Amino acid sequence: MKLVRPPKLELYSFLFSMPLISAIVNLILYDDRLWKDYRVWVYSIPLIYLIGIFSWYSHVLYADWIERKYPELNQSRQRVLGKAMVLFFVMTPSILLILFIYDRFHILEYQFQDDDLFKGLLVGVGVNTIFETLYEADYVFSKMKQSAREKETMQELAVHQDFDTLKNQVNPHFLFNCLNTLSSLISVDKKRAEMFLDELSKVYRYLLKNNEEGVSTVAQEIRFIESYFNLLQTRYGNSVQLNVQIDKRYDPYLLPSLTLQLLVENAVKHNSLSKNNPLVIDIFTVAGNKLVVSNNHQPLTVKANSTKVGLKNIKSKYSLLKQSGFLVMADDKNFTVVLPLIWNPQAIKV
Repeated sequence: MKLVRPPKLELYSFLFSMPLISAIVNLILYDDRLWKDYRVWVYSIPLIYLIGIFSWYSHVLYADWIERKYPELNQSRQRVLGKAMVLFFVMTPSILLILFIYDRFHILEYQFQDDDLFKGLLVGVGVNTIFETLYEADYVFSKMKQSAREKETMQELAVHQDFDTLKNQVNPHFLFNCLNTLSSLISVDKKRAEMFLDELSKVYRYLLKNNEEGVSTVAQEIRFIESYFNLLQTRYGNSVQLNVQIDKRYDPYLLPSLTLQLLVENAVKHNSLSKNNPLVIDIFTVAGNKLVVSNNHQPLTVKANSTKVGLKNIKSKYSLLKQSGFLVMADDKNFTVVLPLIWNPQAIKV
């Protein structure tokens, strides 16, 4: 059995309790001589302390072996029963060793008496029961904290993985729609197609940069949606309009990256657009740390195919961030999405 470093609780409990235990053992050995014979304090108590060190460390090695054999919380029964055997494998031999040494070498004229063994074993059982209960409670508590940390780590890894999955859904989806737009423009107006392609390169570069973290500030999202809106106007002109009213105090707040782009794209995809009846998209903040994206409801005569990637993506991201308050409202006149804004602890207050 290899040497192990004792846990701090076991080390400190031994160092502070052993003087008292040593005095009790010497009281069993010498009765009232403990209070009358200074030699008991000078020679016997240190000797008992020294023997106790070997007994205690044997206990540490045995407990470590049991804990490695039955490490899980659902193995507590086996672990407790295994540790209880320390009474036979460590404590009892230690008591017998002390009595044998003292009687064999007549240390301070000690002579073995039958009830000394009973008293010694009684003290040993009492002390070991108290400390084994304390050590096991400490072990269980430590394992619970470790399990909680591991669970939290796994959840964080799962969140990052899920965010990556969601981002991989969005990026090709966004590029595919833009390429479709570009393809239609090439056959209609090559100059506008070139302008669109130039804007697309700027927007996609910005998209890749700000989509890496999973969340973006409100200020970043607004700058991006304004750039994205330039792409829309290249194709649709005044048939689509964007109104943005953001309280500056919400600029450092966070929301899932590309949220606004997904909602604006969703509005354009599912509504009719014309100069006489333009699609109007309003983005504004309201009290309660919320951002609202609303558009007038102008349903297409022939509904576009929908995989609902956009709304599902946003909802999934808020779920992963453990943020409640995401809300979708629709009636005959308007389609509205309420986005909870997330406080950014790294925001610098001016």
